[in-house]
Amino acid sequence: MTESHLPPLPSVPALRPRRLRDRDWTRRLVAENRLGIDDLIWPIFVHDGSGSAPIPSMPGVERLSIDAAVAAAREAEQLGIPAIALFPATDPGLKTADGREATNPDNLICRTVRAIKAGTGNIGILCDVALDPYTSHGHDGLLQDDEILNDESVAVLVEQALVQARAGCDIIAPSDMMDGRVAAIREALEAEGFRNVKIMAYAAKYASAFYGPFRDAVGSSGNLGGGDKRTYQMNPGNGDEALREVALDIAEGADMVMVKPGMPYLDICWRVKQAFGLPTFAYQVSGEYAMLAGAAERGWLDRTRVAWESLLAFKRAGCDGVLTYFARDIARMIAEGKRQP
Repeated sequence: MTESHLPPLPSVPALRPRRLRDRDWTRRLVAENRLGIDDLIWPIFVHDGSGSAPIPSMPGVERLSIDAAVAAAREAEQLGIPAIALFPATDPGLKTADGREATNPDNLICRTVRAIKAGTGNIGILCDVALDPYTSHGHDGLLQDDEILNDESVAVLVEQALVQARAGCDIIAPSDMMDGRVAAIREALEAEGFRNVKIMAYAAKYASAFYGPFRDAVGSSGNLGGGDKRTYQMNPGNGDEALREVALDIAEGADMVMVKPGMPYLDICWRVKQAFGLPTFAYQVSGEYAMLAGAAERGWLDRTRVAWESLLAFKRAGCDGVLTYFARDIARMIAEGKRQP
């Protein structure tokens, strides 16, 4: 009900809003939005080699070996997390201008997908489709004379999506923001018989300053140098454009759409969900996580409470789920029977 349509309200004592806040059971009974394990997708970084490697700009997050990623996926499955998202820290020696490692059927992501599929029962795997983890210049597409080539990049992205699908990926998630890539990927998946492989399009992905820790995690920040991605990622000042981008991706065959980053763009999440009604997700990106986790590490914030509150905000904004590095923490808490902190 909008403010302009509110009926005249009685005053105290006839109406005391605090009556519904005075007990825990009452607050739970009238809660408008709830956060559950089913709302979570857990992003996981993988690297070649053994063991794990901390990511300094993301307190509490590590790059995992394939074996460790399988163990993490098993835990996620046991906790009831519906899906994990995989991102590679590619060996710098494998990075090239054309990002050819992205289409290698035995690359790090494909090997990880196969290992997780063999080592778990029923957990969804989302794979990012973009060239930035594989290019020597750090861009999401092919670079020529300071220009990101659109159609030529799409052709490579299609091959990347296919090797991931052949490895067993359940959700293809194009994050590159090239025009027409969703249609091209959908057509290729259908042609190879991958009719049930889902596409979650990074439909409204902004040229944001909140991605820095992620680029540290996948090792692309140094490759990008002084360049930026504003010729293909969206202007943070634009909202109507996001609706056009989402409409295009839906028309091209996206099953789900994503807004990225998350908290600075909750208004976009709300507008997308209201306009299209399609399953809508947000990515609580690395910079958002780093701010909260870093402040909690210093004792300035309560980690559990701010994580919960921030994720609940996505639900209030209309999101069906969230990619968040807090996923395991929140799932553990819910699985242990603990209520909202």
